[in-house]
Amino acid sequence: MEKIASFTIDHNRLLRGVYVSRRDRTPSGDFLTTFDVRLTEPNRQAALSPEALHSMEHLAATFLRNSPEWKDRIVYWGPMGCCTGNYLIMQGDLTPQQIVPLLRDTFSFIADFEGEIPGATPKDCGNFSFNDLQAARKAAKIFLDEVLTDIKPENMKYPD
Repeated sequence: MEKIASFTIDHNRLLRGVYVSRRDRTPSGDFLTTFDVRLTEPNRQAALSPEALHSMEHLAATFLRNSPEWKDRIVYWGPMGCCTGNYLIMQGDLTPQQIVPLLRDTFSFIADFEGEIPGATPKDCGNFSFNDLQAARKAAKIFLDEVLTDIKPENMKYPD
């Protein structure tokens, strides 16, 4: 079988950042851009716990789908299986530079969030108790402060 594109990225050199993972065109002509929102350096920094990523998923998805400017373009936000980041799929042919302000707001929301995690009830979620809000907040703050606040070009382009 042919190796899929995401497995051709040199993860040993990949930095934390926001990358275009894919650009797809639907049969109706719409563009979808998949962003790799990489929170830790793969194979060099500790991965996030699945519980932290689950909390982050609930918070980010809620925030993004309520954004007055972007909500109609949000298709999906969800964790990577390797627990080093999240995928964001948006309608449109977009660049990391265009969505960094949205991600700053999203990660600020997560870092500052207090209270009950949206959708974390037995009625609303298939594994409602599988959450770690404090770890999600901590990871969001680190990513916001160390990457998103003053993002560099090397944090928006996959390594060659």
